[in-house]
Amino acid sequence: MEEKVINQRVRDFSKTTDIIQTVAIFLVAFLTPTFLAQIIKAVFGEASVITANSQIIVGSIVNVALVMAAINLKGWAKILGVVTMPSISTIMSGYIFKSASTAMVPMIPAIWLGNFALVYSFKFLMLSKKQNYFVAGIVGIVVKVAVIFGCFMLLSRGLNMFKPQQVTMLQKAMGLTQLITACIGSVVAFVIFLSEKKSVKE
Repeated sequence: MEEKVINQRVRDFSKTTDIIQTVAIFLVAFLTPTFLAQIIKAVFGEASVITANSQIIVGSIVNVALVMAAINLKGWAKILGVVTMPSISTIMSGYIFKSASTAMVPMIPAIWLGNFALVYSFKFLMLSKKQNYFVAGIVGIVVKVAVIFGCFMLLSRGLNMFKPQQVTMLQKAMGLTQLITACIGSVVAFVIFLSEKKSVKE
C-alpha cells in the first residue's frame, strides 16, 4: 500500500489541533468499548431496550472514530492504533460479548482488517481519488463486513472454533450488527465532517 495514501487527510492542521484530535480519537476508540456499555447498563437498567442494544451504540461510536481517523489523521502509527484499539478494549473488558469474549480472540485479526478496510477506503477513494464521501463509505462498509463475517464463518463452520450458543450470538454480532454500526458511524462522522468544514470556512 502506498505511503502517500496513509498520509492523506482532508486538510493540514496545526500541531496543537493535531495532538488534540489524535488524543480524542484514541480515547474514544479505546474507552468506548470498555466503559460505555457498563455506563448504559447502570443508567438505564439491565432490562432496558437501550441496554439490550448497547452493542449498536458502542459499535457506532467506534466507527465514528474510525472514519474521523481516516479523514483527519495520517501516518501508520496513528491509523493502526485506532484500528486495533477497539477490539483489544472489547476483549479485555468482556462487556459487549460477555462469555464469548475469550472465544473472540481468534477474530481479532479479522476485526483489525475490517476496520482498516473502512479507514483505507476513505483515504484512498475520498482523499486520494477525490470520490464522493458516501462512495468511499459504501465500499469501506461492504469490505469491512465481508472480511469480518467471512472470517467468522470460516472459523465457525470451517474450523468449528465456537460453541453453538456462541455461534448464535456472534453470527449477528459479526454480520448484521457490523453493518448497522458501520452505516450509523459513517453518517454521524459525515455530520461531524460537515461541521468541521463549515467552521473552517467561517
